Amino acid sequence: MQEGSSTFSGLGEAGRALWAKSGEAGGHGLLAHLLDVAAVVESLLAIEPPSTRRWAARAFGLDLAACPLWIAALAGLHDFGKAVPGFQAKWTEGQEAVKAAGLAFPGKACDVDRHDLATASLLGMALHRLGIAEPHWLQQTVRAVAAHHGYHFLPDEASRGRPLLEPQEWEQARAVILSAFWKMLAPQGRPGAERLSLAAINWLAGLTSAADWIASNPDWFALGERAFDDLEAYYADASERARVALARIGWQPYRCLASEELDTDAALRRIVGRDDLEARPLQLVGDRLLSSVTEPALLLVEAPMGEGKTELAFLAHLRLQAANQHRGLYVALPTQATGNALFRRAGTFLDAFRQGPLDLQLVHGGAALNDDIQRLRGIDEDPQESLSASAWFAQRRRPLLSPYGVGTVDQALFGVLNVKHHFVRLWGLANRVVVLDEVHAYDAYTNGLIVVLLRWLKAMGCSVVLMSATLPEARRNELLRAWEVDGASIPELAYPRLLLASGGQVRGDSFEPRPQAPIRLVPLGETLEAMADAALDLLEGGGCGALIVNTVERAQQLYRHLREQLGESASLLLFHARFPADQRAQREREVLDAFGTTGERPARALLVATQVAEQSLDIDFDFMLSDLAPVDLLLQRAGRLHRHTRPNLRLGPRPARHQQARLHVAGLGRETLPDLKETAWGYVYDPYILLRTWALLRDEAQLQLPGDIDRFVQAVYGDEPLPDDLEMAIQEQIEIERYGEYLARLKKERQEAQNIALDPRDTLDNAYANKPRGHEEGEGTGWENKTRLGRESITLIPLEVTVEGWRPSLDGPAFDPAVPLSDALARRLCERQLKVSRTALVKRLKVEAPVAFQHPLLRNSYPLLLQAGLFTEAGISLSLDSELGLVIGGQET
Repeated sequence: MQEGSSTFSGLGEAGRALWAKSGEAGGHGLLAHLLDVAAVVESLLAIEPPSTRRWAARAFGLDLAACPLWIAALAGLHDFGKAVPGFQAKWTEGQEAVKAAGLAFPGKACDVDRHDLATASLLGMALHRLGIAEPHWLQQTVRAVAAHHGYHFLPDEASRGRPLLEPQEWEQARAVILSAFWKMLAPQGRPGAERLSLAAINWLAGLTSAADWIASNPDWFALGERAFDDLEAYYADASERARVALARIGWQPYRCLASEELDTDAALRRIVGRDDLEARPLQLVGDRLLSSVTEPALLLVEAPMGEGKTELAFLAHLRLQAANQHRGLYVALPTQATGNALFRRAGTFLDAFRQGPLDLQLVHGGAALNDDIQRLRGIDEDPQESLSASAWFAQRRRPLLSPYGVGTVDQALFGVLNVKHHFVRLWGLANRVVVLDEVHAYDAYTNGLIVVLLRWLKAMGCSVVLMSATLPEARRNELLRAWEVDGASIPELAYPRLLLASGGQVRGDSFEPRPQAPIRLVPLGETLEAMADAALDLLEGGGCGALIVNTVERAQQLYRHLREQLGESASLLLFHARFPADQRAQREREVLDAFGTTGERPARALLVATQVAEQSLDIDFDFMLSDLAPVDLLLQRAGRLHRHTRPNLRLGPRPARHQQARLHVAGLGRETLPDLKETAWGYVYDPYILLRTWALLRDEAQLQLPGDIDRFVQAVYGDEPLPDDLEMAIQEQIEIERYGEYLARLKKERQEAQNIALDPRDTLDNAYANKPRGHEEGEGTGWENKTRLGRESITLIPLEVTVEGWRPSLDGPAFDPAVPLSDALARRLCERQLKVSRTALVKRLKVEAPVAFQHPLLRNSYPLLLQAGLFTEAGISLSLDSELGLVIGGQET
């Protein structure tokens, strides 16, 4: 290398002129940006736990001490392809400087302007000339870092990134920049691996993308060469900027939460913030199983509601993190609605163990940017790329990157689908404890994706906790096989049970659950009038009751009927998912205050709710009425009935009429099949499972929990014959007609999951060759890769149209939709969002939206323009009612 090459001036005029970022201060030089990104990667790896660096060293075949600098060097070269005529011609001022430095721009050579494609095509050969690694190893790492704009390139795509008829001077300029960059970082040694796993490739791709976004924020990495001519001084400054940026984001150096040895009782007392707590049998058995763990593990917990599964999950995190140096925790729930309560409990847990600042994030549809989070901007010359990357640091996805988070399973599942930047999710989840709650709550398609997710988590050094009330045997074994457990080694255990898989072996234990009084099972007519009349009769005895129904429309109609009958004589609450997010959060708080353990419990109250009330909310009812549902979900609902021991000082005794728990089930009549079409239950749940639930529960007078949980779930989902006294015509309808439909649906859903999911056992080319590139739900038009089957949905921001402008509510401030939104207003609008899945509405508003929101928080949202709360257009009738939420289909409000 020529004298002076350790300085920017040593690059020569051409090397110094090549730019990476346009803008003020003469933009930002290419070598400067490559060094910025390398500095961010090195700083990120420095705050990771040692286990992350050990995993990376093994995965890439590198010496442990040299590994961070190798990874930083590779990731830093992600924009090597910007040194081509087509890209350099994108900014007029920059192009003129490059021309003045002696580089020409012949027309044909400018056809290639995709710098990521150019990196994929040019970087491998350039590195090969340095003789630093085996060709195939270099090819795979190059394809990983070249994917930083969202998708992996297939081999035929990468070959199109070499400019045609490019003057030789361009290659010479690239060689000078590469030589200066590599000698500046000077990673030691030589990789020992020839081929990389798909997990390693995607880990590097995700790390590169995240580091590029951070290093592209001009608030943290100012443009220009920052008055440094010496490369070492420049890199030292970039490293300091990286440390400051990571601290501003909230990412601190790794600390193990359990810094001292605690017994089970002491640990649980700190987890829940109570000094009088004693460990329950579930937690004692689980902690005993975890005590011998020395490597990443999977813990599968099947236990009744109220046994302390969530607290065991937090305890498992402490034990698994201490044993394996996991970087953090992600708790994945079935719905956004179940996230709030878990987020508060996670906060209590982490507050008891944290040592200094700790970044805990929540995924929630109505959550806005945290005031302390810096929104990225100016990330790329393409404004849409800037918006796309900025959104990654918005609340929706932060938990996938931050060490600690609570969110939905969907955000994790997008990591196994070929959506844009799916590998950033995988990098964020790597080496964490991942808790998947309520794993019984998914259909065959989503469960198939969860199986693949487990393979990825195992490959990326994670530990996993799976929690459920109970699982059908076939599903339990499928989940364990995904963790590479031999099916023959799975022990048969009585319910409730825990299984721990680690090192290819599985062991487990059962425990004695707390005794529960029997629940009387009462059949009920399926009409709304029958439910309302029964609820009003039960309320005569005082107390608090729940009516849980299967659709929002049914909940709204039932609420209106009860409101007319009750007047102000009793408290009546409505809770479902079709309220704007801020109202939904307020409704959830009201539900917890009224029926939880901390608020003022009313003497007479009814809650009308959909499935949002059946999971993860610690609420207690004296009596319950429910629509017919699959037996596992019906039992989940029953878990909110007589949940807490009475009497106690705050809750007081139960009313005399409700000393025995009763579950009234609509549609559970003995002789006639429920009408699944009229009630719409058959559109919500699988008809075969619903009818087997009906058939196997119709003769039951009571539920004896928790023992009946496993008995009924295995019976309904297994092959137990239907009762002999059931009419032959009904048996044939269920076991022939409906069973055939069920098997066909299962086969179809499993095949669809297999067709769409990326398998970590594949090679890079095989994994992506037949997996369609698509967008996430609500993120554009074209092919959509889904985490759940069902109708397409749309996220709406309801806005009142007035002469002064648009308003987030009738009494809210008016704004001009043509003026860019401030962060504060964007947060306010984000807090009003709601999601619907009516086909006609989705198609119309996605195609004919009057304006697109130009803000990262709202880029996938659409305005719903209302006049006095109403929207009526082309046969679509909507109304936004303060009591009922969004009403669809012209119902009166």
